[in-house]
Amino acid sequence: MSKRKSSNSGQTPDKRSRLSQPEPSEEDETGYFSSGEGLSTSQSVTGEVGIIESISLKNFMCHSMLGPFAFGPNVNFVVGNNGSGKSAVLTALIVALGGKALTTNRGSSLKGFVKEGESSADVSITLRNRGRDAYKPEVFGQSITVDLRISSEGIRTYKLRSKTGHLVSSKKEELISILDHFNIQVDNPVSILTQEMSKHFLHSKGEGDKYKFFMKATQLDQMKEDYSYIMKTKTMTQNTVEKHRETLQELKRKYHEKEERYKSLASLDEMQKKLDELKNQMAWALVAEVEQEVKPMRERITAEERSTVKYDQKVEEWEGKVQEANRILGQLQDQLEGVTQRMQQLQPQCAELKSRAQARNRDLKAAEAGLHRKKTNLRDLEKDKDQLNKRIRELKHSISQTNSADTHARVEKMNHIQAELEQLHFQDSTLTQQIDQFKQACAAAKDRLGKMSLEKQDLLRALESKRRDLAAMESSRDNRLCRFGEHMPALLRAIDEADQRGLFRKKPVGPLGFCIRLRDPELGLAVECCLKALMLAFCCDNHADERELQRIMSRHFQQGRRPQIIVSKFTNTVYDVRGRAVDHDDYPTVLKALEIENPVVANCLIDMRGIETILLIKNAKDARRVMQSEARPRNCREAFTREGDQVYYNRYYSSEQNRALYLSGDVEEEIRHLQSALHAQRTHLDRFQQDMQQVTEDEKQNQILLRRAYEDSKKAQECCRKLQAELTELQNVEEPQSEDLKPLEEELEELSSRISVCREEFEAARNQMLTHKREYEEAEQLSRQQREAFNSIAEEAEPIKEQLSNSDEELARSKHHKKHYEEKRKAHVDMIETLKKNLYEKDQLLQASIAKAAEICPERLDVRRTAKSLDSEISRLRHKLNTQQDQQGQRDTIVRQFHEAKENFNNIARQVKGLEAFIRQLTEIMNTRHYVYSELRMYLSVRCKYYFDSMLSQRGYIGKMTFDHKNETLSISVQPGEGGKASLSDMRSLSGGERSFSTVCFVLSLWAIAEAPFRALDEFDVYMDMVNRRISMDMMLKIAASQRYRQFIFLTPQSMSSLPDNRLIHILRLSDPDRSQSAIPFGQRNPE
Repeated sequence: MSKRKSSNSGQTPDKRSRLSQPEPSEEDETGYFSSGEGLSTSQSVTGEVGIIESISLKNFMCHSMLGPFAFGPNVNFVVGNNGSGKSAVLTALIVALGGKALTTNRGSSLKGFVKEGESSADVSITLRNRGRDAYKPEVFGQSITVDLRISSEGIRTYKLRSKTGHLVSSKKEELISILDHFNIQVDNPVSILTQEMSKHFLHSKGEGDKYKFFMKATQLDQMKEDYSYIMKTKTMTQNTVEKHRETLQELKRKYHEKEERYKSLASLDEMQKKLDELKNQMAWALVAEVEQEVKPMRERITAEERSTVKYDQKVEEWEGKVQEANRILGQLQDQLEGVTQRMQQLQPQCAELKSRAQARNRDLKAAEAGLHRKKTNLRDLEKDKDQLNKRIRELKHSISQTNSADTHARVEKMNHIQAELEQLHFQDSTLTQQIDQFKQACAAAKDRLGKMSLEKQDLLRALESKRRDLAAMESSRDNRLCRFGEHMPALLRAIDEADQRGLFRKKPVGPLGFCIRLRDPELGLAVECCLKALMLAFCCDNHADERELQRIMSRHFQQGRRPQIIVSKFTNTVYDVRGRAVDHDDYPTVLKALEIENPVVANCLIDMRGIETILLIKNAKDARRVMQSEARPRNCREAFTREGDQVYYNRYYSSEQNRALYLSGDVEEEIRHLQSALHAQRTHLDRFQQDMQQVTEDEKQNQILLRRAYEDSKKAQECCRKLQAELTELQNVEEPQSEDLKPLEEELEELSSRISVCREEFEAARNQMLTHKREYEEAEQLSRQQREAFNSIAEEAEPIKEQLSNSDEELARSKHHKKHYEEKRKAHVDMIETLKKNLYEKDQLLQASIAKAAEICPERLDVRRTAKSLDSEISRLRHKLNTQQDQQGQRDTIVRQFHEAKENFNNIARQVKGLEAFIRQLTEIMNTRHYVYSELRMYLSVRCKYYFDSMLSQRGYIGKMTFDHKNETLSISVQPGEGGKASLSDMRSLSGGERSFSTVCFVLSLWAIAEAPFRALDEFDVYMDMVNRRISMDMMLKIAASQRYRQFIFLTPQSMSSLPDNRLIHILRLSDPDRSQSAIPFGQRNPE
């Protein structure tokens, strides 16, 4: 899969044999390093080729001397604190094995790896080279030593030595062959995962990055690049074949020329005879061609004349439909006229009955008020009678005690004061109620006046708006621009002047509504409701032009009424919206309904409103059907009806505007409508002001009555205080005075008489109220019945109106189809006439051709060749004849040129044929390879998912890997803890330790499917907690235990003291750097 070329292809064994290694069984995996047992008795299979035996560094990065030290064949831990040289070892490994400086993430140039102050840096690496897969074992022996020297200028030189130290080669190509043979991939992050690459992958948020990581780890990306390179080579080869074909045609032409010249050495008489025969054939071939042209013309005229009947039938069919639609339309109009007449007949009766019911209601209210007053008077008289009886009894009792005249006078006076007090209390109570009523009436009037004042302002603004619209519409008789506001012409003149003075880079465009035209005048209101404020908007190319336009607008418009300014780069072409526009057979989009000459305007409306995605559907019912069905048009966001209503897929908004202001076609009609609306608005305002004046007068009258009631109440209370004081003084007199009972008894008799009269009046008033109530109920019932009859007739009109609308549409559609087929029939007849005329001309040409051919050859010949080929052959033969006559003396040259041309032609033909066969074979091979590549990618994806799930489960996690090979993405979701308690979440939402653990699981799953003799990880556990670090370590050791033929190198700052003692685990402990030392000491545990 690599593009590297091996220099020893003849001796390279099958290096892919490691792919056939058996998968570890469960029994093998249970005996991994953590047990410390079983390893001594288990299989001792170790890697034979490609693993690192030793490494040493000199003047590399910041280290004077590091190593040499040996690595074990299976698991190696390089531990030490920061600065001890762990990453330097890994960086040296990458660089020494041919990796680029950028791959190490430690520098951008090799010279940066030379220790400061030194002239060069040296790295020496020994690779194992044993067994049947060894690379040139007869030359290198059982190990290969790679010595790298990097100069301070960044120049890299290699020396490849055998096990005995003998220099075998100093070419990098030999190193590349060795790496290819051992399948060592230093730029594969699964083989060597640096600290920076680990951090980048750990914090990577892109699913594409994970997919690239997977492809690079499995070398699928290399296969993909190789296939791409092959396909490019195939294309180049095809281009070469095409060029050779062109060359071949030229060689063929030359070959035929030479062949003709060669053959032309034959008798010139035969050539002349052949030329005459060709001329005779040519004459009649021209006649045959004209006849061939005439025959289909006759057939077509016959066929077209037969099809004329079809157009006649279509015209008659749609004529009948037009008549039928007219008949139905007339019937519906008659029905609607009948219903309308019935409604008009009932309307005066309804109004009369309603007025009569209202009059009866007023009479009833007046009778009820009179009855209430009678009832109140009767109750007051009876109360006065009871009090008078009580007083008489008290006086009789007092007189029986004493007959003193003073007492009688005092009691009489007290009774008189008491009666006055009661009258005053009743008056005060009545005044209090009146005060409350007047207060409420005044408050209600003030509240209503406040609301009416706001409503009056709205009416005045609406009146002023109507006045401006009317003035603009009247001005638009001579200048359509006035429709967009009285200041708009002056603004455009100012813009033109500023543009002439060079104040704009590009002249602004606007107003946008002035730059568009309707294809269908009925859609004016719909388009205006769709565009709204954009009708008055301007478009600028840049922000500098916008600021200048704002300055100009400030002189002509108030701050809150300025048109909108849109900044968008001007272009000379309209956007290509075919991919996102609505395409409907019956209803146009706003973009299609408009004629827009300026691409800037079209692009602005597309950007700001998306007019390519908005449909215009005249009928509201059809709009609901189209937009609110399951099969809505693709890309359609909303629609507008002819009345300006806005329709979404789940809601409907009625338009507040009922007329088109800017796009209407009939100016006079709009002026009449605006004048009528302005008159109605003024009439409504006048009535409203009268109502407001009446409310003001009522409020003033209530204020006067309120003040008067306050004064009367104050006077009554003052009289009560005086009478109460006088009564108290009389009550304090010890000796009662005798009183005369006769006046009281007379008053009682008079009061009884008044009560009788009042009771009779109350009964009369009650009977009158009941009479009025009965009359009101009867009148209201008649009015209600009449209203119900009127509403019933009105409901009958609605379906008739809808049918009338549908019939009107059907009539228009039938007329359209009739006109369409009439036009098609006329075009068809015109086309037949044209065909007949062409046929006549062709017949005349045919007769002339026959006469001319008979002159050349009287006997007609049956010619099967075309006139063009005959003409070409005549020209060639004539040229050949002339040439032959001129070159009779050059026979040897003609023969030699003929054989050379034939040989050149055959050679190129063989090459083209060979290349074509190669391309066909390559195409078949690549098709097979692509299929195998897809199968391999699927197989590796499934294996990666399986290993990832297995490794996550050891921590109690669950996870999911989703490959999208089409979009080249890989999404990983991980759920810490037991499954089912929470949903899967993206790795970005995990903690640092959980994300590091998940990343390790992902890397280990890639280990299981990627082929390489060793793996190296730099500080894989830096973001893990102790639990995740322990589990990750156990998993990696378990993997290592199952893959004894591979070497694992782990760089970590941890002590690794908890690892078991085992001969297959090597721990290299690097000490902290000592600046006074020239070499950094290191300790080695359990050396091999």
